[in-house]
Amino acid sequence: MRIVCKIAVGVGLGLMVGQLFAQTPANSSDWPQLARYRADNAALAPPAPGEQRVVFYGDSITDGWGRIEDTGTFFPGKPYVNRGISGQTTPQMLVRFEQDVIHLHPAAVVILAGTNDIAGNTGPSTPAMIEDNFRAMTAIARQNGIKVVLASITPAFSYPWKPGIAPAATIREVNGWLRDFCAVQKLVYLDYYSAMADEKGAMKPGLAKDGVHPTAAGYAIMGPLAEAAIKQAFAN
Repeated sequence: MRIVCKIAVGVGLGLMVGQLFAQTPANSSDWPQLARYRADNAALAPPAPGEQRVVFYGDSITDGWGRIEDTGTFFPGKPYVNRGISGQTTPQMLVRFEQDVIHLHPAAVVILAGTNDIAGNTGPSTPAMIEDNFRAMTAIARQNGIKVVLASITPAFSYPWKPGIAPAATIREVNGWLRDFCAVQKLVYLDYYSAMADEKGAMKPGLAKDGVHPTAAGYAIMGPLAEAAIKQAFAN
């Protein structure tokens, strides 16, 4: 999901959306894309005393938040760090979890992932495979004293970069597992899906540029839900 931020003047809306969230495979020499945030991580100061740093960890839906046109702002004034990488699947995120989450010493992590696994961005993936990676990231975070917020996969009825895939039923299945896993493990489940999905499992009108990637209106729904989930995690 490499995000192309510069769009030629006069390009049609459909093409513009496709370029904005172009789905491309990771560089084979850096499959988890460890290089993406290496310099940013090195330059990031440790949390100040009393600071409750939060890492938002995910794919393009996290990566694009506040970084591209019509996505609003990314929690101004908050000690929140964006470590999304466009196009990533949960196995890639698991590999870079130590570097891009643990080493930043956050108090909490918000994990939003799974839609690219369902799309098959790095090969076929079953719900069980996705769930294993969520379990592993949760275990690593907890071992390091980090609060965990697991977000639902956001709605999608189709993927513009993967025609022919019908993800709605699988998204509902994985979200059901995430909800139940959070209940059993006493984690916070961040339910974006219920606020953003229509009756078919697609994004409600106006909330996404291409049926997948949120607009500013979509992020305006997600932001307060994320803030409430973080507050709940710190209270637990």
